Amino acid sequence: MITVVRVKLRPTPAQKDALASTLRRCNEAATMVASRAFEERTYRRQSLQRLTYYNLKSAGLSAQPALHVIRKVADAYTTLHANVRNGRYGKPESKRRVAVTGKPIVFRDTAAQPYDDRCLSWQHDKQTVSIWSVEGRLKDIPFTGRKEDLEQVREYRKGETDLVEHQGEFYLVATVDEPTPATFEPRGFLGVDLGVANIAATSDEVLYSGKRLNRKRLHYLNKRKELQKKGTKSARRRLRARSQKEARFARDTNHVISKKIVAVAERTGRGIGLEELTGIRERARSRKPQRARLHSWAFAQLGQYITYKAERAGVPVVFVDPAYTSQECHLCHHIDRKNRRTQDVFACISCGVTLHADINAGKNISSRAEIHWGSINGPCGCAV
Repeated sequence: MITVVRVKLRPTPAQKDALASTLRRCNEAATMVASRAFEERTYRRQSLQRLTYYNLKSAGLSAQPALHVIRKVADAYTTLHANVRNGRYGKPESKRRVAVTGKPIVFRDTAAQPYDDRCLSWQHDKQTVSIWSVEGRLKDIPFTGRKEDLEQVREYRKGETDLVEHQGEFYLVATVDEPTPATFEPRGFLGVDLGVANIAATSDEVLYSGKRLNRKRLHYLNKRKELQKKGTKSARRRLRARSQKEARFARDTNHVISKKIVAVAERTGRGIGLEELTGIRERARSRKPQRARLHSWAFAQLGQYITYKAERAGVPVVFVDPAYTSQECHLCHHIDRKNRRTQDVFACISCGVTLHADINAGKNISSRAEIHWGSINGPCGCAV
């Protein structure tokens, strides 16, 4: 299973200045290469290398960093062109698409710079790294991180590592290819219903309330409106800072919830059932005051966190059709819009069962996941 791990560097002030200069020089070079690529309408890596390699060497970059800069530019244009083809920037004559395709790519001074093992070496016993910079090789830079992350980097690091600067601190983002544990045969499924009022509700009748998260987001929404009205440079800077703070809070909340859900499933020997979330924003109906919450909530993020944590633990995950999970009774399976009395209350008009609506949906997801698992696996766990 391929994941990324971030470790924090602890450079001296002199080393910190050298790393900042390295990122700035590499990204200035990348912007130059991107401009040349745009002028020549040449975006393939080999062609860009012929056009710009010796210019990059003259600018003070060593051979490997120069090649990484060229590759970074080629990859950026590949991503841009793929997004244009997929319609992400609108129709061909739209203002946004014209603005994006009508100028070369520009790289921020602090954009990530990839390193390979020729430019970056790890001393795991000393917990230090040696790294290339425009001011020479920087040796014995300490790094730190969570114990499990450091073990993953030591044992399973693979491919390139990115040097990243964030808020004045430097990090190495390493790709690790950790062996995936074998998925066990589940004894039933823990159904998980994802929502807005409650971030998650499980078939075990556990609710993970979204009140705190939604209260925070409402606060940030009001602050955004105030700052957007001002429109000053300072207001825009504060908007970016608030946006980052909100995203960090949401990520932390989703990490905590996903960890708890996976731990329960692993401890009880069950798999996890989730709704297929594709198109959920289009399917969901909401009143105008709720739309900001609906469209700012990271629907996919929590599902992704649950999925990858489950994979690392060997817990099977099944995605099921979300149709009518909120209107179907988990006992008699009668489906009717009238079953959903309010946002919170489910009362079946057929059998009379009453419980929290999100928990009822979680139970439906659990049973659908078990049916789906049985349909693709024989009694011995073999595919049929």
